[in-house]
Amino acid sequence: MNVLLCPLSDPGYLYPAVAVGRELRRRSHAVHVLAGPGAIPVATAAGLDVSAASDDTALSVAHWTVRGPEQYTEVARAVRRLRPDVLVTSVLNHGALVAAEAAGLPVVVLGLAAHLWPYRSGGAGPSDTHDRSWRLTETLKHYRAVRETAGLAPRRDRFPDTPLLGTTFLLRGHPVLEPADAELPPAVRHVGPCWWEPEPSSAEPLPDSKPLAYVHLGRTFGGASLWPRLNAGFTSGTYRAVVELGRSGASEAAADADLIVGRRPWMGPLVERADLVLTNATSAPVLAALLHGKPLLVAPNGSEQQVLATACLRAGVARRMPEPGTPAADLRTAIEETAHDLRLRACVAEIGTALADGKSESRAADAVESAAR
Repeated sequence: MNVLLCPLSDPGYLYPAVAVGRELRRRSHAVHVLAGPGAIPVATAAGLDVSAASDDTALSVAHWTVRGPEQYTEVARAVRRLRPDVLVTSVLNHGALVAAEAAGLPVVVLGLAAHLWPYRSGGAGPSDTHDRSWRLTETLKHYRAVRETAGLAPRRDRFPDTPLLGTTFLLRGHPVLEPADAELPPAVRHVGPCWWEPEPSSAEPLPDSKPLAYVHLGRTFGGASLWPRLNAGFTSGTYRAVVELGRSGASEAAADADLIVGRRPWMGPLVERADLVLTNATSAPVLAALLHGKPLLVAPNGSEQQVLATACLRAGVARRMPEPGTPAADLRTAIEETAHDLRLRACVAEIGTALADGKSESRAADAVESAAR
């Protein structure tokens, strides 16, 4: 079987695809990764064959709403060159979905840790249903623009989300992160985290004088920045924070705040050393926290953040970060209480153990093989 991985190039999308690609290669399948210049070193270091994309921004999640036609061009070119039997792509890579349809190929979509769009039935209530419907409408608007660029005839699907799900759509979380009565679309299945990241070149030297919190920032989407609360919560307190800037902007750390800030291509070793994970609630840091048995303190803004933060709160693995303007003493208390909450830790341990069963890449590879058949 000849497999083309065409993930978005950002770590949260690229790394799970690499994990699946490595398992498929272990099964003796031919695997190529379509990678922009920034992702080529990662894919190469992972031992996978690389097909170079000429346009790095086309495969960036930061530009998915406007670069769909360029996504399509890059993937379609790779399909003509490599003649794959199946595509494996990321949620929001609409160019890959359209290229697969145009070429008559099956496509497996690697999703996030929780489902973003409407359920077939059930869910968390009217407001959640409204938000999911709005999110689907907005996503389909961009998807249809790519199909129009490709010159494909309009689709007539029974359910509007069908084209976004591909042949099979894989969620990287756990079923407990969905409402108990939620019915997922038939194409959607849980496989687990598909966790992979580059090996750190060396252990990062961190002072041992204080316990550690790991902080992973996402985009604000016009919402409240976490920096004022980080500066207040980690000044004159018990905890020190190591902050991963992630997809956020430049550091706004105060000079007297106990914060160690940087951008790193990995997080596992730092999460393992931390007592808790504080995040806007994007998939990668949430899954890292669960896999390493760490409770979560979440402060969501837009996009998947609200969905996944709500899921974590419902599953009992997280507390919500106090709102902007909260006194510094209350922020420090929230950090300390989250780190030592035995109920949270028990729930994290239960879900984390299920996620860390070591079979997620195997389940994902099974889905790719099944789609290709």
